Amino acid sequence: MHGNATFSHTDAAIVSVVATEAPDIITSAEFDERLAGTYERLGTQPGLLESLAGIKERRWWPEGFTFAEAAASAGEKALEASGIDRSRVGLLIDTSVCRDQLEPSAAVTVHHLLDLPSSCLNFDLANACLGFMNAMQIAGTMIDSGQIDYALIVDGEGSRRTQLATLDRLAGDDATIGDLFAEFATLTLGSGAAAMVIGRHSENPGSHRIVGGISQADTSHHRICVGTLDQMRTDTKALLDAGLHLAKQAWADVDDNRGWREADRYIIHQVSQVHTSMMCEVLGIDSTKAPLTFPTLGNVGPASVAITLAETSDSLQAGDRVLMLGIGSGINAMATEIIW
Repeated sequence: MHGNATFSHTDAAIVSVVATEAPDIITSAEFDERLAGTYERLGTQPGLLESLAGIKERRWWPEGFTFAEAAASAGEKALEASGIDRSRVGLLIDTSVCRDQLEPSAAVTVHHLLDLPSSCLNFDLANACLGFMNAMQIAGTMIDSGQIDYALIVDGEGSRRTQLATLDRLAGDDATIGDLFAEFATLTLGSGAAAMVIGRHSENPGSHRIVGGISQADTSHHRICVGTLDQMRTDTKALLDAGLHLAKQAWADVDDNRGWREADRYIIHQVSQVHTSMMCEVLGIDSTKAPLTFPTLGNVGPASVAITLAETSDSLQAGDRVLMLGIGSGINAMATEIIW
């Protein structure tokens, strides 16, 4: 039995959304050079990261720069852009997949770095690449209920450690063709940070109302993509097929009267060219309305939808209908509607 969970907001809105790019550019050609011996030994061709995934490069943070510092840097930028006093922030959620330790939470470090008030509830939220969108739903609900005035959502991701460990493994003499394809998705990851301030639409002129959305789960696929900071093994085709099937199923249950098929912009979780093209095809949406950041940033996990929204915001007009669309390994699919 399947069906959508639905949610709606009455007065929640995006006050600011920002992105912070990691400074070090690492090209896919550099990865191919590191794996040249493996490609030759296994009889495979280089260039798949660019030709198949469409990823020319990704970013890395400098050695020693922590995920919490990345999240906090974006958070500071979002607070400045919002124009609000940080003493009014009642909720901080860190949705980063990458973390410097199991405990304490990343949120407590970000809370400290940003000098947020002691009254600010803070915690981590993890749900693979959907975490940021889940946090938007929670923050919007708390604002609508009157529990808080403002929420700050942050996310800081870094792929340096994982990709270096993966390249070392795949460059080894015992690496197989199966290893190469199982860890291919790891090489598509990128580093970056994003943050969003959410408040009341009625109190923040120029803010962008979060209307609501839907989600649907199919957790029978919870072993398709399993990752740690040192290794991520993915059945890429199975994950793509299952994700597209779930997205199509969830989309079919959406009332046509919502007008989602005629939205002005689709902010899709940034995985690869294949994923984006097939998502647009399966859902029947205009691919020209789906901006891309993965070619130069890679897959920046839960931060990617917020990064893409931030990078696109200057081209949006007041009243535009924007749909954030995401699929998170496990798997879950989600859509959130915003009136810009």
